[in-house]
Amino acid sequence: MEKRLILRGVIAGAVGGVLAFVFARIFAEPLVQKAIDYEEGRGAAEERLAGVGAHEHGEVFSRTVQENLGIGLALVLFGIAMGALFAVAYAICLGRVGRVRARPLALLVAGAAFVSVYLVPFLKYPTNPPAVGNDDTIRMRSALYLVLTGASVILLVLAAWLGRRLQARFGNWNASLLAGGAYVAAVAVLFLLLPSLGDLAANKDLHQSTETPPPLTDADGTIVFPGFPADVLYGFRLYAIGGQLLMWTAIGLVFGPMAEKLLERPPAVAEQSVTA
Repeated sequence: MEKRLILRGVIAGAVGGVLAFVFARIFAEPLVQKAIDYEEGRGAAEERLAGVGAHEHGEVFSRTVQENLGIGLALVLFGIAMGALFAVAYAICLGRVGRVRARPLALLVAGAAFVSVYLVPFLKYPTNPPAVGNDDTIRMRSALYLVLTGASVILLVLAAWLGRRLQARFGNWNASLLAGGAYVAAVAVLFLLLPSLGDLAANKDLHQSTETPPPLTDADGTIVFPGFPADVLYGFRLYAIGGQLLMWTAIGLVFGPMAEKLLERPPAVAEQSVTA
């Protein structure tokens, strides 16, 4: 049974990955190109200020390959991995979250996965386009993101357990509200404990309170190149959330009917399958 659920999760994840790629290709990639253009322009300005002659930066893969095959393959593989993990979580939830039918349970698990795996870490450490982010903090940023993601998932599992414990005393609705409130409170405390990116040592050395590039100035304080465009940063982050929301919604919607067909077959059909 579990293997069949995981196979359906892989299929649903692949569909979600394809949809996320189409969304990213249409909406996010133009902003990525703007960010790359900004990065190249700022690099040239920094070289002029330093008195260094401009030179070309070679690319292993062209932008055409990156924005089509590269991002497409990455999102599909990511969707497949998330779909498999989703199916495992779904199998764990079966029979442990009350009398919830297959399709609604798929949407509930997908929504919980989107919130805990992506949205909560994003609120503290949002996704950035090229040119945004200090190269010296890549390892620290990656570690902090993974810590927050793991903690968010664990806290959500504990919140679900708490909700089940409170059901008999407060009822299903009130228990769910109390468990959700406990999860939000725990995440808020976690946000306060973890450092912001501007507080990292490498950024303090540069006297920056953010990893978004500020205006570039010369020795006299004259701005020679503008800071990173706020509308590009906003749009990129908005579309990043939209792509993930689309992927997890697709996983829930595609997986639900397949799981329902597998789990809620008529007794006669199930008996024939066992006999065979």
